[in-house]
Amino acid sequence: MIIWSLLSITLALALFSLYLLYRAGHRPLARSYTILLLGLSLGVFLYLYGTWVYLSVYTKYVFGVLLMVMLIMLPFGRKKDTTSRLPVWKRNANLLLSGLLLMITALYFTGTTGTPHTVNLAFPLKSGRYFVLQGGKGLPTNVFHFSLRGAIYAMDIVKIDDRGTRGASVFSHKLSDYWIFNDTVYAPCDGIVRRAYGDNPDNIPPAMDRGPKNTNQVLLEGADCYFFAGHLKRHSVVVHEGQHVKQGEALGCVGNSGFSTEPHLHIQAHEKKAGVPWYQAPPLYMLFNGKGYLLNEVISVR
Repeated sequence: MIIWSLLSITLALALFSLYLLYRAGHRPLARSYTILLLGLSLGVFLYLYGTWVYLSVYTKYVFGVLLMVMLIMLPFGRKKDTTSRLPVWKRNANLLLSGLLLMITALYFTGTTGTPHTVNLAFPLKSGRYFVLQGGKGLPTNVFHFSLRGAIYAMDIVKIDDRGTRGASVFSHKLSDYWIFNDTVYAPCDGIVRRAYGDNPDNIPPAMDRGPKNTNQVLLEGADCYFFAGHLKRHSVVVHEGQHVKQGEALGCVGNSGFSTEPHLHIQAHEKKAGVPWYQAPPLYMLFNGKGYLLNEVISVR
């Protein structure tokens, strides 16, 4: 199961990064600086990119505190010069991996698409805390959507509870065990409904046999953009094509239709360009009430 695998990899690498810091703290700095740099760069990378939400988002913060404690304790470790120097190839390998991890860490914030064009919208969900399961400014944070034509700023949203979990367990075959399932999706702006479909069945996790063309969806044409919401629940779409809607009006409910392994809301926005299908028009980076969100960030809605 991919979810268990991703979580296991995150936790194993997190322990490894703490071990590297511990190891560096018990050697002279001149002989351990590459180990220290690798442990720290790996730890920061995991803090930003790790799949902590599969366990709890608070696990990320616990890991961050442990990283800080290990750094604070570094000067108090044993510094006796009793260890041999690392071979040159190991030092070079540590430096190379550290440089790569630091570059990916920087790209978490900047992305690889330059300065994106943006659109300001209202967040399409209400009353809760939500989590960006996938999203960002292109590569590397939004790698899955980047592979889809025109979806480089798309977002996948799940809901989290007070424990920081997205569901009743790490993985469940039961749709209602995922907190976002059946949440109402609201129009993020005024507009005209250009597409509305809700007859596709919801997948039972982790199946997604019906593929990306069989997602229940609403496409809204606003004054500044096209807004698309996908993976909606079967028979939940309450608008029809040609209907004028106001910001805050209900569109449908979150489900698990189409190319989706678990309940979540997929959203993306595009410029309005004459003669160009909406999905081929330039993508827009969505700001919600003036703020942009990246992979693994929490969105609190009152």
